[in-house]
Amino acid sequence: MQIGRRAALALPASAVLAGRPRRAGAGETVRLGLLHTLSPAPFYLAQEHGLWTGEGIGVEFRFFEAALPIAAAAVAGDIDVGVTALTGGFFSLAGKGALQVIGGGLHEQKGVELTAFLVSRQAHAAGLTDISKMPGHSFGLTQYGSSFHYMMGWLAQARGFDIRSVTLRPLQTTGNMAAAVRSGQVDASMAIASVARPLIASGEVKRLGWVGDEVPYQITALFTTRAMIAGRADALRRFCRGYQAGVAEYREAFFHPGSVGGRATESAIAAIEKYVFTSDPDAAAKIREGVGWYDEGAALDTADVRAQLAWFTAQNMVKGPIDAAAIIDTAFLPTR
Repeated sequence: MQIGRRAALALPASAVLAGRPRRAGAGETVRLGLLHTLSPAPFYLAQEHGLWTGEGIGVEFRFFEAALPIAAAAVAGDIDVGVTALTGGFFSLAGKGALQVIGGGLHEQKGVELTAFLVSRQAHAAGLTDISKMPGHSFGLTQYGSSFHYMMGWLAQARGFDIRSVTLRPLQTTGNMAAAVRSGQVDASMAIASVARPLIASGEVKRLGWVGDEVPYQITALFTTRAMIAGRADALRRFCRGYQAGVAEYREAFFHPGSVGGRATESAIAAIEKYVFTSDPDAAAKIREGVGWYDEGAALDTADVRAQLAWFTAQNMVKGPIDAAAIIDTAFLPTR
C-alpha cells in the first residue's frame, strides 16, 4: 500500500460512551479519554498487545463521541489523559490552567492522503476547480472553532484569500458534511479518505486536493491535567512509554516499507478491528486505507500547536491571551 492512500477515520459524534477497562495491570490505572474511531489506533495496539501492562499500569478507555467533551472530562477529573483535536474550545479550557499538551497524535503530513478537499458537481461545473476560487462559495464544517475551521483558515491564507469571503455553514457532524457536499447543499467541504474516495469514484463529488499536501499540521494531541503531572508523574511516564511502543508498532505495520502487508500489518489490523469496523466484512481493507500519520516516538509538533493557538486567538475563538508555553509540557514525550 502506498503512503498516499491512507487517511484517518472520523465518525459523527454527540455523546459520551462508556468504555470497559481492558487488561488492567497490577499497578495503578490511568483513565484515557478518546474518540471511538480509527484515528487513535496506536492506543488500541498498546492496549491489545499489553504494552501498558509491561509498564506496570492498567489503562481504562473511556470513549466519547466528540472532541471537546474529552477536554471537559479532564477538567472535571473524570479522565487522567486524553487525545483529541486541538480546537478553539480546547485552547480556551487549557488557558484556564488545568490542561497541558504533552505529546503528538495524528498529523496531517505531506504525501499522506488523510483529509480530502471536496466540491460538489454543481460547483465544479460552475467553475470551482481550484481551492483559490473559494471566495463567494460555501463551505460545510462541523462547527465554528473546529479543526475543519482551522484547516479552511490556513488553506485560505496559503491560497491568498480572506476566509471571510467564504460562507461557513456549521453542520454538526462529519456525516452531514459529506452528505451536504454530495447533494450540493454546500459548494465544498472536507472528508476523510475512506469516505471521500467512494464519492469521488462515483462522480458524486470532485476532489481539489489533500489537506496534508497544502497545510501539514498537528490534528490531534495527547494532553493531561496539571494535577496528573503534579501527583502522578511516574504513572504518566509509564503511560507515555506504552503509548510510544504502540506508535512504534503502528508505524512498523503501516509505514515501514519492509513490513507493510506482512505479519506486523496483519497483527495490527486484528487488534484494531476489536475497536472499529467490528461487523464490517471489509474492515481490514478500510483500516489499511484509513490509517494516518503519527510521528516517530509520538513526537509533538510544538510549532504548529503554537500556530493553531495564534490562529484561533486571532479569530476571537479563544478566551485569552494565552501563553503557549504555559499549556505545553515537553517533559514526557519528544518534539519534532
